[in-house]
Amino acid sequence: MAILDRAIVRLLPAVPRPLVQKLSERYIAGPELKDARETVRCVNAGGKMATIDVLGEEITNEDEAAAIVRAYQDVFADIEHCGLDSNVSVKLTALGLKLGFDVCRANLRAVVEDAASRGNFVRIDMEDSSTTDDTLRLYRELREEGRDTPGIVLQAMLRRTVDDIAAVADLKPSVRLCKGIYVEPSDVAFQEYEDVRRAYVRALQALLDARCYVGIATHDEWLLEQGRRLVAEHGLRRAEYEFQMLLGVRAGLGDGLVREGHRLRIYVPFGRHWYAYSIRRLQENPRIAGYIAADTLGRLVGRRNGA
Repeated sequence: MAILDRAIVRLLPAVPRPLVQKLSERYIAGPELKDARETVRCVNAGGKMATIDVLGEEITNEDEAAAIVRAYQDVFADIEHCGLDSNVSVKLTALGLKLGFDVCRANLRAVVEDAASRGNFVRIDMEDSSTTDDTLRLYRELREEGRDTPGIVLQAMLRRTVDDIAAVADLKPSVRLCKGIYVEPSDVAFQEYEDVRRAYVRALQALLDARCYVGIATHDEWLLEQGRRLVAEHGLRRAEYEFQMLLGVRAGLGDGLVREGHRLRIYVPFGRHWYAYSIRRLQENPRIAGYIAADTLGRLVGRRNGA
């Protein structure tokens, strides 16, 4: 299957742009804020919360980073005006991390301050391992300045994650725990599927032991079951944790969590950089490419059989 997944990835640049757009419709709200707004309304109507991400990691100058800040300010205003149950997720490279630490810090502060003024929340996403130290440093700086509105993301596949949890435990952080999708060397990240799963459970256990608020972000049925088990063992009330999933991915599992009484947040990306985002995400993790191809084929076959 891995060979097939990689073959699909190699073919991606040759896939016509309209077809990539068609395939990505389930996973990206669209190019404009209004697309995200309507998607979040549908998510909320289904009893789920949302987190909105403005696509735009390919930042080459400070003006582009400033435009992303303004886009997030527009998102917060829209969330407030429309009464949406949503926060936001930001990638530091979109705010200029590769342009300079100080540039990114100023932009992140602007986003966090706008969120705080509207009673909202900013999830600082985690990218590849080259950004981990700077991301955790910025998060700690904001919290030590007395800002309670930002949260962080940790990736279970990184070998350092349990140590990172211990390092930030004093802040009682709000953490989204995910497996991680970036291709990393073996000395940095676990490579085998079961090793990543075990690392996820260890990290989740460590976060809950530290009494952190955790967004359990996974589509893995076994990990979902482990999440349920650990939440129950820690005696957590409904408001003290949440599950998180990507828009358009394994929606039936998410609906099941909601029926069971768990809170679920859906990650809703939007923006004009949808094409680069789609291709890059698939190239970063060939298994996602294979999953989407199989999922799309299954839907097409199911539609034809139901016709």
